[in-house]
Amino acid sequence: MGSIPPAGTTLSTAISLPRFYRLTGLLLQVDYARLRAVSMTKCSQCSESSPANRFTRAAVFANIRSDRGKSRRLAAKIRDEFLARGIAVEVMETASAEELDFHARQQIQAGTPLLFAVGGDGTCQGLVNAAYGHDVVLGIIPTGGGNDFAQALGLPKDPIAALRSALAGESRAIDLVKVCTGAGHVRLYLGGGGIGLDAAAAQHAASSFKNWPGRWRYIASAIRAYIGCAPGRIRITQLPSEEESVWELAILASVVNTPTLGAGIRIAPAAKIDDGELNLVLLGDLQLGRLLRLLPQLALRGTLNLPSLRTTNVRKLRIEADPPSMFHGDGELLGLTPVEIEVVPRAVEFLAPKRLER
Repeated sequence: MGSIPPAGTTLSTAISLPRFYRLTGLLLQVDYARLRAVSMTKCSQCSESSPANRFTRAAVFANIRSDRGKSRRLAAKIRDEFLARGIAVEVMETASAEELDFHARQQIQAGTPLLFAVGGDGTCQGLVNAAYGHDVVLGIIPTGGGNDFAQALGLPKDPIAALRSALAGESRAIDLVKVCTGAGHVRLYLGGGGIGLDAAAAQHAASSFKNWPGRWRYIASAIRAYIGCAPGRIRITQLPSEEESVWELAILASVVNTPTLGAGIRIAPAAKIDDGELNLVLLGDLQLGRLLRLLPQLALRGTLNLPSLRTTNVRKLRIEADPPSMFHGDGELLGLTPVEIEVVPRAVEFLAPKRLER
């Protein structure tokens, strides 16, 4: 053992300078190794917590007709976001629902585990119908006119910010809505669907006002639809039920899974996309004066303040109309009534922002 230095001896005189430097160097090496190990552990934990770490490849389907070709202009940025996370990606342009369905099914058969739609609610609906029943995770990069489903997921409005948020988020099981039309056509949709004023407005939004921005597109479409729309006879039966349903007059009958439709119009504020239920919304009539008073609220805040609007939670129902009416889902015309509609709980998985712990 070394002797204890006499009282008053300084460290520099008790330990020679060369030995002091060697000891200091060893301590620094130990601290550096310890810090590096902690840093690597934290990075590993962060990497493991990101859902993007689960995937090595992805496919992106960009609707070139969405928002005047916005998805095409974003293609390079979208590709860079995936590559920055070590995910090989193929970005495919689609010009129709048929093209999207074809390419999506090809990617699913090839084993691609992560599929993204670039577009609006209608584009996302096409991807969902191709992917339903398969072991894949979905995502949406919102570039459409409405983007109500993306809003319900909690994604930012900016497309690239939405992509980053999804890739850094978590996988959520989402309910879907299944419709069987009078002709036997079966289709799934994500957000809002219905007949009457709702369906007529969707038709105008896809044609006459398709180039109008955001919510104004749907407000203008609703006004145009209102001009040629009158309350019609409908009968709604909740299934299974032994109760006799009755015919009534309604100008709108919607079945929604999201709180909003038409680019943020809050038609069913309490609706949730993962609660195993749908919201049936009925409106008997709407006077012109009332509609005109609503317009400022709709345009600025998306508020639909109508005391006569009735909302009911449902899981399965049948809608009949006399004469038969066209039913739409996510703005896409699906077929004529009668229609049977039901919720499909936890039907698909979507990447979404992480939710705060409750």
